Amino acid sequence: MGKTADVNNIGIVETRTIDLFTNANPLVLAKGETLAPITVAYETYGQLNRDASNAVMVLHALTGDAHAAGFHEGASRPGWWNNLIGPGKPLDTDRFFVICANLLGGCQGTTGPASINPQTGTAYGLDFPLLMVSDLVKVHRELLKQLKIPRLLAALGGSLGGMQVLEWALSYPKEIAHAVIVAASSRLTAQNIAFSAVARRAIMSDENFKRGQYLAENVSPDIGLSIARMMAHITYLSEDALSDKFGREKRPDKGEPGFGIDFQVESYLAHQGNIFLERFDALSYIYLSRAMDYFDPFSEPDYADAIKADPLNWLVLSFDTDWRFGTSHSRRIVRHLEHARQAVTFRELSSPWGHDSFLMEVAPYHQTLRTYFNSALDRGV
Repeated sequence: MGKTADVNNIGIVETRTIDLFTNANPLVLAKGETLAPITVAYETYGQLNRDASNAVMVLHALTGDAHAAGFHEGASRPGWWNNLIGPGKPLDTDRFFVICANLLGGCQGTTGPASINPQTGTAYGLDFPLLMVSDLVKVHRELLKQLKIPRLLAALGGSLGGMQVLEWALSYPKEIAHAVIVAASSRLTAQNIAFSAVARRAIMSDENFKRGQYLAENVSPDIGLSIARMMAHITYLSEDALSDKFGREKRPDKGEPGFGIDFQVESYLAHQGNIFLERFDALSYIYLSRAMDYFDPFSEPDYADAIKADPLNWLVLSFDTDWRFGTSHSRRIVRHLEHARQAVTFRELSSPWGHDSFLMEVAPYHQTLRTYFNSALDRGV
C-alpha cells in the first residue's frame, strides 16, 4: 500500500543520533582494541509505558539501517520492515515501543570504517578494528542504558539481526525476556563463508578500492561493490522466486545475442547492484560480513551457563525455501537451546521468497509474530 493509503502506517519519523562511550570509558572490543567515541543512529516507534515493560529491540541485517518503519520527510519509500511495525501490525506500535539502531560498523549514521578517525582526521578505512557480533551487541546495550530501558520485552532480528539476538540472549539473558530469531544461523557453513569471501574479493580487487583509502582519494569501488551485491542478492531469493519473476525472458529491446544485459534477470541484478551504491559503503560490507563469518557462540564451552541460570523464552523461525540460512541452521540453534533447558518454540514457515522472506508480508509468518508478541506482552517481562 502507498504512503497515503496505508492507514496502519506510522507516518513521518526521524533518525536520531547519540554519542556513546568516551575516551576515558571506551568500548572494549572482543579482540582487545578500544573505540571511542561512538555515534549511533537510531529510531523509535510507539510510546514506552510507565514501567518500561513494552520495549522491543529490532536488530537489522547486513545491509540494513535504523530506518525500520514509517517515512522520512520527503521520501516515498518506507522503512525496511514497515510491513511488520506500525499501528495494528504484528509489532503493534499502539502497544509496543520499538527501537532500531544502525549497528556498529555501519555506514548510515553509526560509527564505522568510513567514519573520521579522530586520531588522524581522515576516514578509518582498514585501520578500523575488526568487529565481532559481540561488539555490535555491546553498543546496543549501551544505547538502551541511555534510553533508560533496563530490560527488553523482546529482541527480534532476521539474518545478521538474528545472530545479534542470539549473542545478546546467550550473554546477557537478564536483559531480554523473549528472544525472536528469524532466518538466522549460529555458525556459517563453508558455503556461506565462500559467498562472503568472493564478495569481499570483488570489492577489494576493484582498482578504486585503494587499499581501503578510497574516501581520501575521492573515488569508490563501485564495480566491486555492485558485483558483491548482485551475487548476494541471488542467494537471498529462491530459484522458484527468480523463475516465476523472470523465467528466461529477454529484454524487449534486445536484438542479437551478445555479452551484454540480454535477459530480464540480468537487468534486475544490474539494477539491484546500482541502487545499492546509493546507500551502502564498501568498507561496511567488508567488516560486517567478516563479523558474520566468525560468529560461533555455541563453540564456547560455557555458552549455556548464563541462560541456565536465567532462562528466557525463545522463538526460532525458518523458511522452507531459504537456502542461504536454511531450516537446518535454525534446527541447530534449537538443539543447543533445548540442551540448555530453554523454553523454545520453533516453526518452519512456507514462503516462495527464500531468505528474503523475513522481510516480506507472508501471512503465516506475520500471524505467528503477532500472536507471540501479544502473548509476551500479556504475560509481561
